[in-house]
Amino acid sequence: MSRIGNAPISIPSGVDIKVEKNLVTVKGPKGELTQKIDRDLKVEIEDGTLTVSRPTDQKRHRSMHGLYRSLINNMVAGVSTGYTKTLELVGVGYRASNSGQLLELSLGYSHPVMFYVPNEVKVTTESVKGQNPKVILESADKQLIGQVAAKIRAFRKPEPYKGKGIRFEGEEIRRKAGKAAGA
Repeated sequence: MSRIGNAPISIPSGVDIKVEKNLVTVKGPKGELTQKIDRDLKVEIEDGTLTVSRPTDQKRHRSMHGLYRSLINNMVAGVSTGYTKTLELVGVGYRASNSGQLLELSLGYSHPVMFYVPNEVKVTTESVKGQNPKVILESADKQLIGQVAAKIRAFRKPEPYKGKGIRFEGEEIRRKAGKAAGA
């Protein structure tokens, strides 16, 4: 029994869902998202709730059931409220600035790192004296915002000795002790 797949999705006001064969389109105040779903699964909309059902208990159908229910739920949440990810730049001299969709990062390399953020993701940078610079990403697409955040983080991953690098806000870095003094 799939606990995730059987859970109904409540559709908030202002969100419109259209199902055509195996294509689900979700429109809302934050944007429009589409997702292809498996041809065997059925998506039904009744009384402001959406349910996903599977035809049999085959392993393939069971695995797809919860997956596509979660993807549709993420789309509904994205177009109604949206998603945000905040990245912190920890290190002396680390800076971030953006002009439109072009993000410029100074990460201790000999050159600045330039990264073009996709148009579906809104990027802002924040530099407050006494705090680490931040890169704030906002989007309706959960998959895309996670992928963009992971790519930005990959430019300088947090290292375990001093904790320098790009990390997600609130992320705990496991620290190592370093060298012990020789006697």
